[in-house]
Formats: sequence, structure tokens, C-alpha cells
Amino acid sequence: MKALGALGVVALASSGFGAAGAPSAAADPGPDCLWAGASHHQGAEIIAGGSVFTCTTAAAVPRWERGATVRRASTVPNPGSTGNPFGRFSLGARQPGTDYNDYCVGSQLIEGADSVYEAVADRTGFVFWKAAGPIGNWAFDQGAPRPGPSWRSASLCDDGVLG
Repeated sequence: MKALGALGVVALASSGFGAAGAPSAAADPGPDCLWAGASHHQGAEIIAGGSVFTCTTAAAVPRWERGATVRRASTVPNPGSTGNPFGRFSLGARQPGTDYNDYCVGSQLIEGADSVYEAVADRTGFVFWKAAGPIGNWAFDQGAPRPGPSWRSASLCDDGVLG
């Protein structure tokens, strides 16, 4: 067996493989991103609601980065923001709002279906949906169901609290 020259050692070391030929920690692309419960590898691109999203990491946390607007059908399911995104959507994912997002301002009901929501986290790491723009910013696929009006009414609002 021929000995590796200095250049060969550098090439092997920079390839992401350790001495045993197994991938080293430097070759680890990072954690997968979640979209509607499905895993997507780092660097994966999906289309949802008329935008391209790329799976990235920020501080070792998987995150979707929203990119260009496109006129193409979604490549992933979009169930809407029907419950807490934790364990189903990584940070940065967006979904059309639903009655899950309804809230009150005084005695006025604000319907969740009027907005697009993004998965965000607070300082403690709690993941939740936060309004990211009007529902007009979401391009629904042809034939895809759109959120309907809320089953709630303003009569359930008591001084800003949804009862």
C-alpha cells in the first residue's frame, strides 16, 4: 500500500471522513426540518403557498427560510395552522390561518382564517403560530380547500378574552 502524500491527507481530512472512513461531525449537515410532520433534509427546497422554502439551521435549530415567490403548485401538504406547530412544523414554516388562531380584541372577534401564520419560538423555546401577513399572501393551489369562516362569534369575546 502506498503512503499518502501530504496533499492526499489534506484531501481525505477535508472530505468530512475521519480516520475510520466514517463521516465526521463536520460532515453532519444538521437536523432535518419538519413540514406537516414530514422530515426534509438540510438544503431541501419545497414549495408552499406560492413561495419556495429552504431547510436551513440557525444555532443548530432546524428552520425554513422563505425565498422567492413562484407560480407553481405546492410540493408539500398544507393543512393550515390547525394546532400547535411543535413536532409538526419547524420554525419559519407558514400556513394559512384557521379558527385555531381566532382571538378577541375587546368585544370584536378576529378570525384566524384572515391571516397567514408562521411558526416562531419565544425565548423559552415554546413554539407557536404568529400572524405573518394577510391571507392574500398565500397562493392556494387549484382545488385546494380554503379556510372557511369561524364557527365562533363576537358573543364569545369578553373584554378581549375568547371564551
